[in-house]
Amino acid sequence: MQLNSIKPSEGSKHAKRRVGRGIGSGLGKTAGRGHKGQKSRTGGYHKVGFEGGQMPMQRRLPKRGFKSAQLQFNAEVTLTDLNGLAVAEIDMLVLKQAGLVANIAKRVKVIKTGEITRAVTLKDVTATAGAKQAIEAAGGSLAS
Repeated sequence: MQLNSIKPSEGSKHAKRRVGRGIGSGLGKTAGRGHKGQKSRTGGYHKVGFEGGQMPMQRRLPKRGFKSAQLQFNAEVTLTDLNGLAVAEIDMLVLKQAGLVANIAKRVKVIKTGEITRAVTLKDVTATAGAKQAIEAAGGSLAS
């Protein structure tokens, strides 16, 4: 193969539409913009959300609530998930490798959903009060 013989596959490229190039092109004279009006002029358009002077939708609707951008760094793991892991000492790395939490996660909390039947040691992973009680009842512990 030579660099001068490389071509795109047939039909993958098509000619750019050339507007304002005469009546035969089908896009002559007004170049597909129609007659008159703001949208037909060069440089004539409006900002996003503008509704012709009417109060725009994003200002008409009431604003409620707030969702912190930091929430994406928090993750939750259930007792059932921990029970399914084959390791006794669980930390963030183990949970990420097992695919139980996203790689972006910085904080992990164990929640009391399901049951745990074996002893596990949690390192740098927090737990709810109920989950902590269940882990300790199964013979496990939480280390920080």
